[in-house]
Amino acid sequence: MIIRTIGKSFFSGDKGTLARQIFFAISGIGLLLVFVIHFFWPPVVWFLWLLLPYIALGLYDMHFAEHNVLRNYPVIGHLRYALEFISPEIQQYFIETNESGRPYNRMQRNLVYARANKGLDTQPFGTQWDILEVGYQRASHSLAPKHVDAEKARVTVGGPQCKRPYSASRLNISAMSFGALSPNAIHALNGGAKIGGFAHNTGEGGLSPYHLAGGGDIIWQIGTGYFGCRTGEGNFDAEKFKVNANRDIVKMIEIKLSQGAKPAHGGVLPAAKVDEEIAKIRGVPVGKTVISPPAHSAFSTPEGLLEYVEQIRELTDGKPVGFKLCIGNRSEFMGICKAMLKTGITPDFITVDGAEGGTGAAPLEFTNRLGVPIDEGLTFVHNCLVGTGLRKDIRIIASGKVVTGFDLMEKIALGADMCNVARPMMFALGCIQSLRCNTNTCPTGIATQDKVRARAIDVELRMQHVANFHGATIESFRELVGAIGLDDPEDLTPDHIYQRVADQTERSSRELYEFLDDKELLSDTIRPSYQRDWERARAEAF
Repeated sequence: MIIRTIGKSFFSGDKGTLARQIFFAISGIGLLLVFVIHFFWPPVVWFLWLLLPYIALGLYDMHFAEHNVLRNYPVIGHLRYALEFISPEIQQYFIETNESGRPYNRMQRNLVYARANKGLDTQPFGTQWDILEVGYQRASHSLAPKHVDAEKARVTVGGPQCKRPYSASRLNISAMSFGALSPNAIHALNGGAKIGGFAHNTGEGGLSPYHLAGGGDIIWQIGTGYFGCRTGEGNFDAEKFKVNANRDIVKMIEIKLSQGAKPAHGGVLPAAKVDEEIAKIRGVPVGKTVISPPAHSAFSTPEGLLEYVEQIRELTDGKPVGFKLCIGNRSEFMGICKAMLKTGITPDFITVDGAEGGTGAAPLEFTNRLGVPIDEGLTFVHNCLVGTGLRKDIRIIASGKVVTGFDLMEKIALGADMCNVARPMMFALGCIQSLRCNTNTCPTGIATQDKVRARAIDVELRMQHVANFHGATIESFRELVGAIGLDDPEDLTPDHIYQRVADQTERSSRELYEFLDDKELLSDTIRPSYQRDWERARAEAF
């Protein structure tokens, strides 16, 4: 039967590609040889255990395969998909240079690994960066360097309406949810925060037992899904919120409006990761993809946002409350500023996420094409708060590809008070940037809910690595600030950072970006680049 099918296809002219002809030749000749040889050497029939599956797979490929390639290239076409499957590893291990990897290059990853392990983080033989390349950033050192005291690496968060301010590190763990990360990963991050004396943002997935297991300070993020404090219909539940928000370990509350990797799009947790435990913590069905709404149901206007901030602050008896967003339409954030002026309610902090921020799963177009990069978004938020006279009461947290002490210094120079980091903390846990966060097959056990894979994380070891990375980065930051002649990061300004531009000269950040004068937006002489958006902004509507 098989011989007749092969023969009919081959001799009827249905040869197709050369690959098909080779398949028919191997199949036909192989069967014929087995038939002839078995008269002289019967054990040759065992060869059919290889030949028959080969023939069956080829026939299936030609007639039933979904891929065009397999229909034209039976059997051998699978090699193409096998190589495609491992192409990220081939790219990372054999093709990418020290500087070319994305989202993080090899030099950045290796620096985190070295600092996490307390290994050698020095570099021989000079810089590997092209320091004349457009976009290259640097600072100018001083011949009178100074010492920056350790306490200068902390900042107090809490405005005049806050009763319980929090002394925060200038570098903290950015939002990563339990569900996106495994239990062991969350536990290790929180334990590292405890050891290093910094804060751990829960992400929008709710406050899980693993966030509490290490004893580290918590920033509880409340997203549009209100996970951990939601009603059965998915709305905000004040009573459920109070239960967890008033724990001593919860130091601040962050309301998530949007994030850089998927602005104006709700969070996505693939169904494969939604087991019974996650479903219970989040209050959602088991085994179904969890997509948070793109907008909050608790408010719909700038004024409503600030009333919600005030409500949260009252429910926590005065803990610091703020919100996180990636800048999009400029007039909308300006509307929030107008609402602050109108209502008299101000957040204690604003977290600015850049479009280059990461996530476990997001639509490609949202990740690649929406949102303002961190430096532009950060300077805009800083300017709006300065221009309305509100900056002194509100802390700014920058989030988006901060890896080194220089990155931290650069963001503070542009207007931030502190920074959050996510993916570098994953590197400290052992992440190898395999880019499988959305498949539940993370090879390091970090971005998965596969319990077998998650066991790969040695919690005690990795929490120390997280603390090591944080400590080394803060130390580098303090040394850099001192090297440019300052003894306090508060004195950093845009004049301290330089960037190479297209005409092969340098510009300071003050020259690259506009910086508004105090209360300029309240005056009659607003710069044209801000005036139109300010006039369009409304406190009553986004």
